[in-house]
Amino acid sequence: MLRDSLRDPGTAWSLGSFGAIAEFMRDPNEPVSALPDDRLGMATARGAIALRPDPDLRPVAYETAVASGWNHAVALCLPEGACAMNRRGVVTELGPDHEAARPEDRDGVLFDLGLDLFAIDACVRSCDPEVVACLRAGAGRPLFAPGNPIGPRLVAMSPHRVFLARFGRIEVYAPIPPSGGTSPEGPHTHVLPKLLRSGRTHAATTPIPAGLVPCAALHPAHPYKDMQGQRIAFDPERLAAFQVLLQLWGDPALVAVKHGAEDHGGAVSSRHAQGARRVAEAQSRYLRGETVEAGPGDDEDEAADIHA
Repeated sequence: MLRDSLRDPGTAWSLGSFGAIAEFMRDPNEPVSALPDDRLGMATARGAIALRPDPDLRPVAYETAVASGWNHAVALCLPEGACAMNRRGVVTELGPDHEAARPEDRDGVLFDLGLDLFAIDACVRSCDPEVVACLRAGAGRPLFAPGNPIGPRLVAMSPHRVFLARFGRIEVYAPIPPSGGTSPEGPHTHVLPKLLRSGRTHAATTPIPAGLVPCAALHPAHPYKDMQGQRIAFDPERLAAFQVLLQLWGDPALVAVKHGAEDHGGAVSSRHAQGARRVAEAQSRYLRGETVEAGPGDDEDEAADIHA
């Protein structure tokens, strides 16, 4: 599944936690470079993805209801006891990034931003002496602490962002947009302090089985949205393609609820069961040619889900 999805330019990828996430995507004709080692993935001029599948890795396909219809993804999860990263709470210099996706970036100096995420290390990397000097000046302190010189200069410096999980990484080379700006098309990152304060690994709407932690996700082409979330003509073949993944990798109890079964045994939460029924209703409407207009708050609902 990972190899097939990497070959498909219509599939986007994310790696992160609730409130801090890196996303990788590419255009159909965008030049790509193979990785110089045995990891799965690729690099473009805008970013890279590198995965080394772990024996404990478990895909979990899911759909979540939003006002315009639904989102879908395949979460790449690890058991809670096998996913922990370094949990650093202050900016920390890590040295040269010997695992960088591109050989030319391996002399770059890697810094953990100290976000204290359970399953992710959110880092930045630079070869620029001035940028490295600023990052070193802020090391040993929380990123958002008053007086830390990194915060006010981070957007202007725009170092590479490197998000790490036990089984892989996503790197983003595109500049960081200014406050109030829009994310660039293609690879980008989000760090949202308000969501980080929740301490969650994923949104409450995301139906991840107990004992598993989602560290990354693949996002197959959506039936009515492009990679930027803009509406496109409904494509029933995309819907059918994801249903195959849902049958293979979805929670069987939740899939059964979606198809009309009653959850008498309480195998899934009432919230997730209600969401599955909403998704089924929305998909039926789209298949009948009845599009659903996004309502107030839809952007917030979808953002919360995407940042899982």
